[in-house]
Amino acid sequence: MTLRSGLIGCAVVCSFLVTTEALARCEKPPLSSEFGYSVCKDWPAYPGLSITALSQLESRPSSDRSGRDGIYDLNLALVSTDGLKPVATYHRASVFESDAIALEDLQLDTARYKLTSDLRAFGLRVLFKGSSRINPFDQTLLSLYVKDGEMVRPVMERLITYQYSGAWDGNCAGERSEVVRTVEIGRGSSHGFSDLIVKSVSTTTVGDGEGEACESRSTTVKPVITTLRYDGKHYVIPEALKGF
Repeated sequence: MTLRSGLIGCAVVCSFLVTTEALARCEKPPLSSEFGYSVCKDWPAYPGLSITALSQLESRPSSDRSGRDGIYDLNLALVSTDGLKPVATYHRASVFESDAIALEDLQLDTARYKLTSDLRAFGLRVLFKGSSRINPFDQTLLSLYVKDGEMVRPVMERLITYQYSGAWDGNCAGERSEVVRTVEIGRGSSHGFSDLIVKSVSTTTVGDGEGEACESRSTTVKPVITTLRYDGKHYVIPEALKGF
């Protein structure tokens, strides 16, 4: 390790500890840049612990880009609400790209993701939003994490739980589609972890005509059920259900 990389590593760790303490108090943490997202939430499954998530702008793809465009990292931590100290952490660099499809928000999900008799996961939902009105594209990705010693470990990554897309003229004519997915704990198990049951509900809206003559028709198809099984490290997600 070079001196420079060692100093950078120390700076990252120190910054993260300060950030974690701020998040534990549900305060806006100090960001290394003006662009970033942070959220904190108590974890009902484990009284005395809160979950923190922070994503900050790391770099821009080119010198002529500005605003929120760029590459973002991700920091997660489980924090003792008494001592305000992290008991388990997770860091991943260059995990999100924000451009025409922009990183919009982070949300923590503390639903009852009971994966084993004594292990529960928490969810992180990452929201992306497109910039085009006539070619809309919104997407929400869900990842699940568990406490594994002093680490927070991902067990499912980037399941698309919401997607809205289409092409229309901005007034009436065109087609748009919406997919909503929910996740439930299944009765079966794989490698000791409960299977996850994903229900997908798809709705297509078609518009035709102009002005007062505009007609819009929506069709919702029969829900599709998909079972996600744990392979010993992760839940395997079909490519059609996995986000970018």
